[in-house]
Amino acid sequence: MLSVKPFTSGDLSGSIYDFPEVGDVLPMHFHPAGEGHLTMVMIGPIRAHSTNGWDQVLESGRVIDWMPNDPHEFVAMVAGARMTNIRNGA
Repeated sequence: MLSVKPFTSGDLSGSIYDFPEVGDVLPMHFHPAGEGHLTMVMIGPIRAHSTNGWDQVLESGRVIDWMPNDPHEFVAMVAGARMTNIRNGA
């Protein structure tokens, strides 16, 4: 089951997501205006898709800049996948 570890460092905040099993999901969600964020795949691949038709397999090292109000979801393609989200502002 997906585990989430929030963190804060100065003006940055975010979460580390660990996907222990293949198929673990961070469900479809979005961030309101002013709350866009970066997603960095630390251990992949992880499948990411949004409701606007965007669908990609993200390998380790990939960084995605999500726009506010863009619903998106992540699915682990390997056991032990990990990603980090970073938001500007606490």
